[in-house]
Amino acid sequence: MNPPPEITPLELYSQLQENPNLLILDIREPYEWTRAFLQHPAVLALPMSELAAHGVDALPPQMRELQQPLVILCHHGERSRVVAAWLLAQGWQQVYNLRGGIDAYARQVDGSVGIY
Repeated sequence: MNPPPEITPLELYSQLQENPNLLILDIREPYEWTRAFLQHPAVLALPMSELAAHGVDALPPQMRELQQPLVILCHHGERSRVVAAWLLAQGWQQVYNLRGGIDAYARQVDGSVGIY
C-alpha cells in the first residue's frame, strides 16, 4: 500500500474552521479517549480493533461515502497511517493521516485536548 497523504495539526485546525464537510475518525481504543480527546462535532470515535473485526461495515454511515473527506487520527500517527492507507486501497478518495496524531495536535494547537 502507498503511504497516505498527511495533514499537519495546524492544517487540521484550519480545515475544521473552513470545511464543514470534513470528518475525523479517531481510531484509538476507548481507554485512550479518556486520556485525550478532540472535542469537535466532526470527530467520530471508532476503535481500530472494530475496523479490524468488521471492515468498512464498522464505519459510521456518514463516513461510507467514498468522496467524503476524512482525517484519520490515533495517538502518534502510526496506526492512523495504516488505516488511512487501507481506506484509500478500498476506494476512498480524500483520506488523510494526521501527522503526529492527537499528541501533536495537543502540543501544537490545543493543549486542552490532553497529552498522555
